Amino acid sequence: MDKHDVIAVIGTRGFPDVQGGVERHCQSLYGLLADYVTPRVYRRKPYVKAAAKHDGIEFVDLPSTRIAGVETLLHTFLCVWHVWRHKPRLVHLHNIGPGVFAPLFKWMGLPVVLTYHSANYEHNKWNRLERAFLRWCERVALRNSDRIIFVNRLQMEKFPDSVQQRAVAIPNGVWPAQRTASTAFLEQQGITPGNYLLAVGRITPEKGLRYLVEAVNQLDDAPTLVIAGEVSSAGYHRQLMRLDTKGKVIYTGYANEAQLTELYNHARAFVLASVNEGLPIVLLEAMSHGLPIVATDLPATRVVKLPEHCYCASGDTAALRDAIARCLAQAHDGPTTYDLTAFDWVKIAQATLGIYNDTLQQPQK
Repeated sequence: MDKHDVIAVIGTRGFPDVQGGVERHCQSLYGLLADYVTPRVYRRKPYVKAAAKHDGIEFVDLPSTRIAGVETLLHTFLCVWHVWRHKPRLVHLHNIGPGVFAPLFKWMGLPVVLTYHSANYEHNKWNRLERAFLRWCERVALRNSDRIIFVNRLQMEKFPDSVQQRAVAIPNGVWPAQRTASTAFLEQQGITPGNYLLAVGRITPEKGLRYLVEAVNQLDDAPTLVIAGEVSSAGYHRQLMRLDTKGKVIYTGYANEAQLTELYNHARAFVLASVNEGLPIVLLEAMSHGLPIVATDLPATRVVKLPEHCYCASGDTAALRDAIARCLAQAHDGPTTYDLTAFDWVKIAQATLGIYNDTLQQPQK
C-alpha cells in the first residue's frame, strides 16, 4: 500500500474534539496511518465542531442525527452512496452497527476490515427489539468482513473458529502521559487539586455512574467525585443528580485534551464503574498518568492486568464503595507504575497496516 491508496473509515462520529472511545481510537490510529495511506474519514455533521485539517487525512462530513438507534444507520447508508461514487481501495468499519452494510461494500468488490470495539447490544439503553437487531448486525458484519480486529482478545475468543480464523486481537493504545502544573480548568470548575476522584466518559447507563454516585455518597470521608463527559441522556443525568444527596459530584461536561490532562494530573484516584466496555482508553490514560485505580471486574478491564485489589464487582454499589474506601486508605508514594508496553499506538498502527496489506492480497469473493 502507499499514500495513493484510500481507506474509507466508517463508524466514528468524527474527530477531533468528539467524545467517545471509538473517536479517540480513530484519531490516534489514522493520525499515524496517514503517513502510509490516505484515510478518508466519514464524520457525522451534528458532531463536527469545526473544519478539521490533518496532513494526509480526508474528511467527508455527511448528514446524520443524534437519535440513538437511527444516527449510525442513516449516516452509514449515506456513506455507502459516497463510497459507490468515490471508490476507495479498502473499507474499514468500526463496530457492528455500521458492519451491517458490509455486504454492500463486498458487492462493490471492496475488501472490508471490521474493528469490533464492543458488544453494543449489551448496553442498557437498548430495548429487546433493538438488542435483537444489533445481534443480527453482528452476525452480518462478522460473516461479510474479510478480516476482523478485536480490541479485546477475550471478546474474540467467545466466537467460533469460523470467525477467529479471520480475526486478530489488536488493542486500543495510549500515548505517554503529558504532565502539567496548570490548574486553570480545575479552578474554573471549582475543583480542588489532589482532592478528587475522577471518572471520564459519556454520561450513559453502561458507564455505571449510578453505582459510583451512590458509592461516593455512602462514604462520609470521600473526596469530591469529578465526572468528565458530555450528557447523552438528560433523564439519566437528572437521575444521577437526585442520587447525589450530599452534593459530592461535579460534572464538567465534555473535556478537551488539555482539560483532561489537567484532570488526570491532579486527581487523587481514578474510578471506572462501567457495567459494559470494549477496552476503555480512559482506563489506559489513567494508568499512563500513574493514578491509583478502582475498576469494575469486566473482561475489558482484565485485559490490562491491574493488581487484583483494584477490581470490584460491576453493578454493585456496596462493592464499589468498599473498593474506593480501600484505595483511599492506602498510602500512595508517588505515581503507580503500570506495564503499558502492549498498548503502544505506533505498534498498533503498524499491526493495522499489516492487516490492510494481508486483506488486499486475498482474492475477493
